[in-house]
Amino acid sequence: MECQAFYRGMVVMMEACRVATERGTVLDGVLFRTEQGSGTLVIAITGIHGNFYSNPFYYNIGNTLNQGGIDFLYAQTNDAFDRIQTDNVLTGQKELIGSWNERFAYTDEDIDAYLDFAEHAGYSQIILAGHSLGANKVIRYLSRHHDSRVAHFLLLSPANLNYMMSVVTEREKSWIKNQVEQGYGGEMLPFPFMGWVACIAYTAWDWLFSGILNNVFTESEGDFTQCRQITHTGALLIGTYDTFTDGNPTGFLQNINDHMPTAAQNRLVFIKGTGHTYQMKHQEVADCIQQLVLDWQKKKGTCGSTGSPVA
Repeated sequence: MECQAFYRGMVVMMEACRVATERGTVLDGVLFRTEQGSGTLVIAITGIHGNFYSNPFYYNIGNTLNQGGIDFLYAQTNDAFDRIQTDNVLTGQKELIGSWNERFAYTDEDIDAYLDFAEHAGYSQIILAGHSLGANKVIRYLSRHHDSRVAHFLLLSPANLNYMMSVVTEREKSWIKNQVEQGYGGEMLPFPFMGWVACIAYTAWDWLFSGILNNVFTESEGDFTQCRQITHTGALLIGTYDTFTDGNPTGFLQNINDHMPTAAQNRLVFIKGTGHTYQMKHQEVADCIQQLVLDWQKKKGTCGSTGSPVA
């Protein structure tokens, strides 16, 4: 793993970070680091196509946290871009990764690679965050690894996969299932998955049938097994116009928290008048995240309140 500075301001230093996973694939991230250094790091696991171009709110979060003396790591996983070239440190070859060929089973080792970086860099307090599908990945990881390196979690607008899969037709589902069962899972779909993702059948099968990241639901009777296994405390945040929640963002977030053993200690934050990527509210989201982390540093919570929206 390595970091290389490519921008310096008065206080903020942004560094391109490359971390190698257990399978050898190198993932790219960006570290927003205060010049004086910080003992606290927020790691933000990206969602599908959750890059700086589509989700510029990461800049606000990084710069705002730095102003509070907190470091921030924008942590791309395989699907941050449609396709992007990287390296494999085990094979010594170039790789083409992206949302086109992501496998959800790699979630744990992707997150672990970034946590290893943070541990080796000497951070004493690590907040593990994730946006959209990245939040689902954090849930998956923490349900399986009660990692003492993580102080708290921060779930930003988790993705309701059941709702997202509702646009996939039965004919498309059948085609994907047959491709995988017949040994052709590595071939590209002849149609855009969900209407906007070009991917191989294996990737579409993971979305539809694996259940690996299908861990949050609108319905109270959904399979919240993963949420019930989380022992960390943290915060959950969502915009009140989020369209990935089947029409009820507030109830969706409350339902997720209700199924966590740490529900009473967690914070729920509702950002009014914005959607899944926080349009027109980027700075408000960043300010609230900064306050949450500062509160955790002081071991108290004042940003938002369980069940009460933040204006």
